[in-house]
Amino acid sequence: MFTGFKKEAITLLKEFEANNTKEFFESKKSEYERYILEPNKAYIQEMGEMLQILTPNIKAIPKINKSLFKIFRDSRFHPSEPLKSKIGIIIWQGEGHRMQSSSFYMHYSKDELFIATGIRNFKPPLLAQYRAYIQNDTKREELHTILEGLKAKGYALPEAKFKRFPRELNPEDRFSYLYKMGAIYAYKSFVIDETFFSQEIIDRNFAIYQDMFDLHQWVYEMTLYKE
Repeated sequence: MFTGFKKEAITLLKEFEANNTKEFFESKKSEYERYILEPNKAYIQEMGEMLQILTPNIKAIPKINKSLFKIFRDSRFHPSEPLKSKIGIIIWQGEGHRMQSSSFYMHYSKDELFIATGIRNFKPPLLAQYRAYIQNDTKREELHTILEGLKAKGYALPEAKFKRFPRELNPEDRFSYLYKMGAIYAYKSFVIDETFFSQEIIDRNFAIYQDMFDLHQWVYEMTLYKE
């Protein structure tokens, strides 16, 4: 049963920041499993059940490389800092890769809780699919309306990734700024507070996901699109 994230988890993240080595992690592995891994699994289980209220075929799988992210970075790119500073959790919908599926995402660090819905980076195949999908005027306007509604509620959106319009698309289209996006998601950040360490974090996060559900559904339908 999920009772809140652990204050010891934040202490561990601070220690990992100061001692970013595999050897130090191994010395703290049992604490990592007790104070980070196990509460995360319980959170995924409970949040997954809550999200089934919104969409029944959600994938909340409390395993590493499923709903849980590894704490180790790719050693090819971070040989001197093997440990991540953030603990990530993803619950997604769709048959594709979890990172290319519409998802309810969160991560926490020693300082911050980050909550997001959508897809945070389109790889080339999905980017092409997204651009084809929004050539439909109705779908493009739907997305614009959803994003504006979320902005009005105080949620943040990513900046456009591309400076130029794709050559084959019309910059004169209404809401053509959407062609420049390399990801579609909305997010909100919090400082780590007492709510984080209680069951109330489930209700707070779920309320955010409810607010963002129209975006989740739009992105999910986009991932199913076939020309």
